[in-house]
Amino acid sequence: MLNSAAVASLFPLGAHVVDVGSGAGLPGIPLALARPDLGMTLLEPLQRRAEFLQLAVDELELEERVRVVRARAEDHDEVYDVVTGRAVGALSKMVPWCEPLVADDGQMILLKGASAEDEVRAAQKLLSRARLSAEVLSVRAHPSSEPTTAVRLRRR
Repeated sequence: MLNSAAVASLFPLGAHVVDVGSGAGLPGIPLALARPDLGMTLLEPLQRRAEFLQLAVDELELEERVRVVRARAEDHDEVYDVVTGRAVGALSKMVPWCEPLVADDGQMILLKGASAEDEVRAAQKLLSRARLSAEVLSVRAHPSSEPTTAVRLRRR
């Protein structure tokens, strides 16, 4: 949970956010709890996971700010200030799926592990073609918590 909340400070005030491949609700639900100003869409293609997410949203009384959409990123046609995701796939897969969801002045903030720098290097041609710049960040939810690695992608 702290891993997901660690990136909360990277999101602009009042941003509309989509959590791609939300699964168990990470990072979307912890972000919604930590940042009540965010409008959150949990995007999940699998029905049983989407049903679980809706149950969690209802139980946590987040339905006014968090919605669950059952769809694949590549089939979803809305745009957002921030696209986020955790453990969905390598940048080489995430960029083609998620780039169309990002508003012109928006960004992607993808939670990654220790291989983030390698993923950015491996996806450099793709990022260049998509006119995206990449920044690898290390953030913490609390000074005593483990660091979280995120890749922030922005249009050039």
